[in-house]
Amino acid sequence: MRFPKFAAALFLTGTAAMLPTPASHAQIVKVDGSSTVYPITEAVAEDFQKAKKNLVKVTVGISGTGGGFKKFCRGEIDISDASRPILKKEMEECKAAGIEYIELPVAFDALTVVINPKNGFLKSITVEELKRMWEPAAQGKVTRWSQINPAWPNAPIKLFGPGADSGTFDYFTEAVVGKSKSSRGDFTASEDDNVLVQGVARDVNALGYFGYAYYVENRDKLKAVPIVEKPGMPAVEPSMENVLKGAYQPLARPIFIYVSVKSLGKPEVKEFVEYYMRNGAKLSREVKYVPLPDSAYKTAWEHVLKVKKGTVFGGVAEVGVTIEELLRREGKL
Repeated sequence: MRFPKFAAALFLTGTAAMLPTPASHAQIVKVDGSSTVYPITEAVAEDFQKAKKNLVKVTVGISGTGGGFKKFCRGEIDISDASRPILKKEMEECKAAGIEYIELPVAFDALTVVINPKNGFLKSITVEELKRMWEPAAQGKVTRWSQINPAWPNAPIKLFGPGADSGTFDYFTEAVVGKSKSSRGDFTASEDDNVLVQGVARDVNALGYFGYAYYVENRDKLKAVPIVEKPGMPAVEPSMENVLKGAYQPLARPIFIYVSVKSLGKPEVKEFVEYYMRNGAKLSREVKYVPLPDSAYKTAWEHVLKVKKGTVFGGVAEVGVTIEELLRREGKL
């Protein structure tokens, strides 16, 4: 399975960006943003560079969805990886800087709640229980498992999650708590998903969440928790099959790349985006994400050719929207 280790990949992409580039390698495509989208974009970049015989360099950074949009709206990068749609504030920043963009969904992710493999009592968890665990009112008050469910042990909860610059943090809080960025603050936060993996793997009382690919890569160290969306409904495990069936709710989500319209004027950027749309399904599957239907990638590429600018979300996060619906909507800047 192609999945570069986070720290090594971050070091390599960071150092590659700092090394002097020979004149023959002057064409560079700059990407930054979501750690969730990173495995797909890195896989596409790796294959694209081989196909171009390394005449085009693609650098892929990981500063989180929010961090990526900051750089994107300053015109510092060509493409922003995003695990949630662009927000109103970011839209305004891009507009003020004259940055126009095309929003392209690239795959589905099953946001995964994980526990330590030695946890023997948590067989599933309801969205309501997750809310009581993560909502702002829980800070400093809900500190033991038994406070969430009296059937669970009187043991301390150790929580791990993405930082505030993460689109995964935004989506999780929207889907579980009901409002984006609404979360308790007394948990171990990191933009590096491998820090979260190690934290949960080391503590029997830990619980965390992040993208599905990071769980799959570390399933020998972690246990995924099936999610009960509403009382009376079955507990559903995160999997490609359950995402495709629409059964894994509310934590299945589309993930995106945002392409600068100005950057599309550079042949190397346009070629990279075309390569992404033509090979996104295969490479998404390879790094354990759920690919979009083939028709969705074709439609997305048509949006590039027609320069269909803006976002179909209007700067507001949505939960449970289908890709087919998204591709029918008109974008707004």
